[in-house]
Amino acid sequence: MAVSTKALRENRVTKAAEGMLRQAGLIFQLFVDVIRNTFRKPFQTREFIEQSWFIANVTILPTALVAIPLGAVVSMQTASIIRQLGAEGFTGSASSLAVVQQISPMVTALLVAGAAGAAVTADLGSRTIREEIDAMEVLGINPIQRLVVPRVIAMILIAALLNGLVSVVGVAGGYVFNVMIQDGTPGTYIAAFSALAQIPDLWIGTIKGMIFGVIAGVIAAYKGLNPKGGPKGVGDAVNEGVVVTFLLLFFANFILTAVYIQIIPPKGA
Repeated sequence: MAVSTKALRENRVTKAAEGMLRQAGLIFQLFVDVIRNTFRKPFQTREFIEQSWFIANVTILPTALVAIPLGAVVSMQTASIIRQLGAEGFTGSASSLAVVQQISPMVTALLVAGAAGAAVTADLGSRTIREEIDAMEVLGINPIQRLVVPRVIAMILIAALLNGLVSVVGVAGGYVFNVMIQDGTPGTYIAAFSALAQIPDLWIGTIKGMIFGVIAGVIAAYKGLNPKGGPKGVGDAVNEGVVVTFLLLFFANFILTAVYIQIIPPKGA
């Protein structure tokens, strides 16, 4: 009995690992298909504009509201630590760089994945269980080109724009909090940021946001095109898509940050 139980557990682990690898391969295949169909004509301009507008509507306000307290918290925490080290003059650079390089792309990615990604998964999932995707294929319409590509590109565009919004709002929130509540000096805050920040610091945040938009869009599309179990399966696909996207986003952020630190040397004070 013990041997059979152990073998059963090993079999379950093996099947789970095979399922994960198979799913990863299918997601990568969908990513390749999205790239290939992006350059095929005709491009679905109307669908792209509608999806961009929808994603912007559901993410702009929450993103701005989240960016304000996050910028304030980062400013408060960094100011407290820097004050202990006797380097109050670098509060602006530390908090602003943290917001621009890390907070902005992650906030953007989480909201795009959680709000827009869930909506994309639900939309495509409902189309799939109603057999609309199969009907499109029967009519000779490529669902990847018609539905997936405009949504993925829209998520990339809105993620890049939202990253800039979060950067501005977060830095402004940190500035106001430091100057008005922590009695910081406005000139010192701005001078410290300009002294240590550099153009690649702004580019890496935008690049991260765009890559995170690709990840969120492809995962959402894959889950939406492959629901299981009818309407309940669509709900499960939405939940699974959000969780998987969050995990991949944090892992991708770690990789991109490590590569950026190795390639771009920090600017001296």
